[in-house]
Order: sequence, then structure tokens, then C-alpha cells
Amino acid sequence: MAESALPENNGDHAVPKIKLGGGFYYLHNRRLGQGPRNWIRVDALGNSQVIEVDKLTMKHHCDLPARDIRLLDPLLVYPSTILVREKAIVVNMEQIRCIITADEFLLLNSRDSSVLQHVEELQRRLKSGVGDDQIRQAGGPDDVLGRAYFELPFEFKVLEVALEVVCALLDSQVTEHELEVYPLLDALTSKVTTINLERVRILKSRAVALTRRVQKVRDAIEHLMDNDDDMAEMCLTVKKKTKTKTRMESSFSGDQSSMQFRSKGPSVSAPVSPVSSPPDSGERLKHSLTTVWGRRKSMRASESTPESLEDLEVLLESYFVLIDSSLNKLTTMKEYIDDTEDFINIQLDSQRNRLIQFELLVTTTTLALAIFGTVVGVFGMNFDLPFFDDPATFIRIVIIAGVCGIIIFSASLGFLKYKKLMPH
Repeated sequence: MAESALPENNGDHAVPKIKLGGGFYYLHNRRLGQGPRNWIRVDALGNSQVIEVDKLTMKHHCDLPARDIRLLDPLLVYPSTILVREKAIVVNMEQIRCIITADEFLLLNSRDSSVLQHVEELQRRLKSGVGDDQIRQAGGPDDVLGRAYFELPFEFKVLEVALEVVCALLDSQVTEHELEVYPLLDALTSKVTTINLERVRILKSRAVALTRRVQKVRDAIEHLMDNDDDMAEMCLTVKKKTKTKTRMESSFSGDQSSMQFRSKGPSVSAPVSPVSSPPDSGERLKHSLTTVWGRRKSMRASESTPESLEDLEVLLESYFVLIDSSLNKLTTMKEYIDDTEDFINIQLDSQRNRLIQFELLVTTTTLALAIFGTVVGVFGMNFDLPFFDDPATFIRIVIIAGVCGIIIFSASLGFLKYKKLMPH
């Protein structure tokens, strides 16, 4: 389905139109504030094309509210989420911003290599699935392994590739972060420097931001797994087949009723007043509505194939386990960072305690040496003593002051050890 830009006269300006899903939709003028964006469209056969569609056109085409289209705006930042609507699935996870329907996949055109790999991988799987139909029908050796994937509905295949790309991208970022964090933490434990501390602070901030991103993706998948109604609504192919079958049965029943009316011909019964109705007309209407509702309910229950829900649940569980393992890696990394911080704090406390002990030792030594200052102060007074004339007096005084200082120092040190303020 190629893009067509057929201008039609609309007043003074020509409004181009493109064909999407079998119907023509017009592109609005840029001056209306609805500037078109480039979208990559991939159909069920793996064919892709780049189309230019504005928000209002995409809103009507996919039957989505305006806030869902705004959610895909690359200029705005929204948390990762997967929204389930009546005719589409809106995926906003990391770089993947797309709309999935039962027949096509619409992705905002991006220059990101991971997004382009996502499109290429999806095309390869869809085209390989088409080419392997004959092999699987012949019952080849890979029949059991291939059928598990190739029998999935189109929307599940697209969702699987999107989840695979997002989980692989986050896991690669987590692995790269691990390779950068752990050696730096080991170096920090051996030598605490300001440069290493600053690098660890930056890496810790990045780890917190990465943890939030992984947590949001995990919460989005877990929310779908916990909500059975949303999982049932995600079976777009089943709902489309159900609506088609209901429409065909309704038209078939209408044709049968008209044929029965024509075969009966004009009735010869007594005329009925147009004002009053038969007494059992209300019961007949109630019975017919109950019959139709019961038929639709049974058909909906039969068509909602538990196999599709089981396949979707297995798909979500597999990628939930993958993203949960990435989250566990980040949690382990955070615990290692916290343990390293605790170890560094213990080292700093130990060094601080050593400094305090050294300060106590210096203070005690100063107290012991202060005795000599006292002796000098006493003998420096301007008064005369008879034993000043004896030369041996100076030696005696120095010895007595030294012994007193040693006694005071030993007593102070013993007291500090007794109070466990100094190591033994």
C-alpha cells in the first residue's frame, strides 16, 4: 500500500490525503497547529513505508483519545506505559513509541539505531513467518518450535519485538554500568580520594535514574499481567474476527427474516390498531433481545480463545523475568555501593578515632612536660634561697621534676586505658 499524495481543492489551498487501512484520511494544514509527523507503517506481511500524518488524522484512524497521541510525542517525557484501547495498543517504552492494531504497526520515525533495528527485526520475522508457512504445513523438523511463534496474532508479534528491544537495551545499559561501577568501587576501598568519590557520586546518580527507568517498564508489564480484562482486550485480532462474524450473522439473519416475510405474503388476520400493540409484544421484544445478547455472549466467550490469553501471558511473563533480572542487577549494584559507603565510613571513623587517641596522648605528654615549666617559673622568681649556691641543686631539681612528670604521664595513660579511651 503505497503512500499517495493526491491534492484536492479545499478553498484556496490543496489538502493532500493518504490512504491508511482502506480509507482516505486528509492531512490538516500546519497552520492549524496539527503539524504532520513521519510514521513508519509496517503491515502484517512485513512491508514498510514512511507516511506523513498529523495527530488528528492518526487519532481518527486508530480511534484513540487525544491524550494517547500526545503520549507518543517525542518532545514530551512520559513514564513507560502500555495502554489498551478498543482497536489499538499504545506503547510508550523508552525509545519505542508506537501504535499497534490488528493489521498494522505505526511507529514514530526516529533516527535512533535501536528503533531502526526494531523495525528491521519485525520485518524479518514477519517475512520469515510468511515464507515458512509451506514448510510448517509440510511438517518439517522445526514445526514444533516455529509454530509457537508463527501462530501468534500480529499484535502479539509486534509487542514481543518491542519488549525484546526495550529489555535488551536496558539490560545492555545495566551491564555497561556494572563494568564501570565495580572496578571503581574496588579502587575506592583501597584508596579513598576526592576524585574517586566524585566519580562514584556521578555513577550512583546514573544508577538511580536507570533503576527508575527499569522499574517503570517492569511496573507496566506487571500491571498488564495483573489485569485480566486488559489482557483480553489486547487480543485485537480475535476482537476483529468476532465483530466480522457478528456482522455477517446479523446480515444473514436479516436476510432470512426478510425472506420469511416475503414467503408468508400479506396477512389476512384482523387489523390491529396502530396506537395499541398486542399484549405480548413487549415479551417478544424482550425474548429477542435476550436471545441476541446470549448468542453474542456465547460467541464472544468461544472466540476469546484461552490459547491467545495463555500465549500473551507467557510472552509477558518471559519479558517480565528478563526485566526483573535487570532490576535485580541494579539492586545488587546499589547494595554493593551502600556496602562500599559503609566500609569507607568505617575506615573514616577508625582514622578519626586514631586521631582522637593521638590527641589524648599529646595532651597527656604536654601535661607531664608542664611540670618543668612550673619549676622554671618558680626558680625564675626574683628572690634569694640559700641552696641556690649549691651546684648539685640543679641536678636534683631536674631529676625530681622528671620523675614527677613520668609518674603523672603513667597515671594519666593508665586512667585512659582503664576508661578504654586508649588501646592496650
